[in-house]
Amino acid sequence: MSGDPHSGLPVVIVAGLHADARKATVERLLASVSDSVALHHDLSTAVDGTVVRTMRDAGGVLGTGEAPLVNDCACCALREDLVPELERLADAGLVRLAVVELWDSVEPKAMAEVVAGHGLTVASVVTAVDPALLLPCLGNGDDLMDAGLAAAPTDQRTVADTFARQLEYAAVLAVVAGPEADDEDRALLTQLHPTATQVTLEGEELMLAAQAGFDVEAAAAAQHPACALLPQEADEAGVATYVWQARRPFHPERLYQALEDLTCAAARSRGRFWLADRPDTLLAWDAAGGALCVENAGPWLASLPDAAWDLVPPMRRAAAALDWHPEHGDCCCQHLVFTSPGLDRDGLQRVLDSCLLTDAEYAAGRDAWKNLPSGFDTLLEV
Repeated sequence: MSGDPHSGLPVVIVAGLHADARKATVERLLASVSDSVALHHDLSTAVDGTVVRTMRDAGGVLGTGEAPLVNDCACCALREDLVPELERLADAGLVRLAVVELWDSVEPKAMAEVVAGHGLTVASVVTAVDPALLLPCLGNGDDLMDAGLAAAPTDQRTVADTFARQLEYAAVLAVVAGPEADDEDRALLTQLHPTATQVTLEGEELMLAAQAGFDVEAAAAAQHPACALLPQEADEAGVATYVWQARRPFHPERLYQALEDLTCAAARSRGRFWLADRPDTLLAWDAAGGALCVENAGPWLASLPDAAWDLVPPMRRAAAALDWHPEHGDCCCQHLVFTSPGLDRDGLQRVLDSCLLTDAEYAAGRDAWKNLPSGFDTLLEV
């Protein structure tokens, strides 16, 4: 047990772009747990310079308040206002469960880390989902700004990538299925996040899952591209997940030329990869809504001095040990996963395999690889 005076109040974070499903999930939690309250910050009022907070229980609204913007960032205002409210509830000792209903585009990872960082107990992170809206959300490449969902003037996220992160971070998926949801929608949901606990709003499933406990540090480690728990091969109801792996690095120019085809080949793709011309760099692949984000995720462990390994999280070291190559260390395995209805596995394999170094290019060695033409300099902002 933590010695922090606030740790006794369990906090459940409920996220999701599917507003109706999210609200129904919160209402169910309030009805299931006596002496529970929900906090919600409406970021749509940020254009007027404030964020509106509402507190309610199963009977209705208990009170409202306003928080000023912080650095022109609605999410920053939420963080500054949320923790004191939760601490006040914990100190009063009158609440058994605090439910934090996040605004549409707020991602649960940041909020869970803020809550846990102040000594409060994150009981669970729930993303509420209407399966019929999965594919429309994953296919929506619109900027949040254009959709009226941006959390700050500088918010450059899209609807698709925001929803994907909301979905894949949660430990629990509250499935609020309308009549339009079909087997394909349900198969897509399961394949996108196979390790999540799926619950409906009937019975006590949601209440039990929402108070099962949540490890914020482990959840963060599981999001790192080096040790992410990526989906496995699957094929159900017309939805498939294809896992592609290879030991050789990519030829940077050939891969760059194939990016558009690869990005549009699936509703969702993610993973890790490495380029021959920058062999010490772990690169993250994250695609949704027809847009691809490639990011430098830091060095491969093989490129670090031994003394630096003590600073690396144990989960990362364990993942590296499982895939260690005698020549290339932990940067030996390309690992990309594609999930979509109507997925062309054979076509994806042909394109990806064609982007690897040939036998002659591979045999030339690392010194020669670094002189290969690169199309990724602009993409990686080098």
